[in-house]
Amino acid sequence: MLAPSRTREKPPVPASGAWREGDSAGRRRFADLGAFDLEAGERLPAVRVAYETWGELAPDGSNAVLVLHALTGDSHVTGPAGEGHATGGWWEEMVGPGRPIDTDRYFVVVPNVLGGCQGTTGPSSPAPDGRPWGGRFPFVTTRDQVAVEVALTHALGITSWELVIGASMGGLRVLEWALLGPEADIEVRNIAAIATTAQVGGDQIAWSHPQLAAIRMDPRFRDGDYYTAPDGEGPHAGLSVARQIAHTTYRSAFELDNRFGRLPQGGEDPFAGGRFAVQSYLDHHGDKLARRFDANSYVVLTESMLSHDLGRDRGGVENALTQITARSLVVAVDSDRLFPPSQSARLVTWIPGADPLRIVTSDHGHDGFLVEFDQIGPIVAEFLAGE
Repeated sequence: MLAPSRTREKPPVPASGAWREGDSAGRRRFADLGAFDLEAGERLPAVRVAYETWGELAPDGSNAVLVLHALTGDSHVTGPAGEGHATGGWWEEMVGPGRPIDTDRYFVVVPNVLGGCQGTTGPSSPAPDGRPWGGRFPFVTTRDQVAVEVALTHALGITSWELVIGASMGGLRVLEWALLGPEADIEVRNIAAIATTAQVGGDQIAWSHPQLAAIRMDPRFRDGDYYTAPDGEGPHAGLSVARQIAHTTYRSAFELDNRFGRLPQGGEDPFAGGRFAVQSYLDHHGDKLARRFDANSYVVLTESMLSHDLGRDRGGVENALTQITARSLVVAVDSDRLFPPSQSARLVTWIPGADPLRIVTSDHGHDGFLVEFDQIGPIVAEFLAGE
């Protein structure tokens, strides 16, 4: 008789998968940017940004490209896993020599976001008292994150971006960059907003609520103060459940029904305490994230996404979108149920001179932006070629 697959031994999950001071930097570089006053009224006394670069900046600075990652991404957009990098590049097929964002032509900069856990100041970073910030880390907004990226741009001596591109949470920041960049005297010539929205709405907030609750209700979360816990004693269960809820929104019902349906997981009987295959699939993704990410950062970044409203203090979303002067590419995934195509269509309707909406056809839902490179690659390359 086959042993249930869930009994296969794995090493204990670390209390946090965050990059910590003293770990190998890998390809990361760091910029210390000083203190930041945050939108919600608190102040971070010191902010450090981890970032990676590829290619060479042209003498006139005209070839810089900013790539912005999604919720659980980081600065390692391309390249193998290795010392300092738990995973390989998350957009390997898009960035590199001869790829749509060609590093033989462009100078590509990819920062880890404020509040993240891979080298940029976040909950796992030391607070002024030397202890990790943990649950004391302040509330940050999408605009706070872009303000830090603006400061990094100045620190790197970059005065213009040929392209600012990102998907999902990265796309939220792309839209803020289109307005905050010029306000900071940084030219933003082209933007590409993929599988994203100008305003996080009730449906996205509703899906996020149980994710946040799953983490906070894990008794091992300890109000965010878990960094000294031994392996296996951190809030990995809550983080895993949060990821499973989120992952359901990242894929499509069509894919889950056709890929898994009611099949049992191999070696398990759902009528005797075993799992269906789709349950095993979600367990796998939950465990995988818990081993490389940080529960506090998941909370901070999710709440930053909920703050996103391009129209806040700008006269509403439509008025804000009409102020975008960058040449704009908007891409939607037809099966996306997290940020459906109608939200992308709203961007195209109100951004002056935006290219027609491009639709990626995919069974993979929101994650199509990480899967359908045969479609997204040519769309981005064509957009850049038309600059």
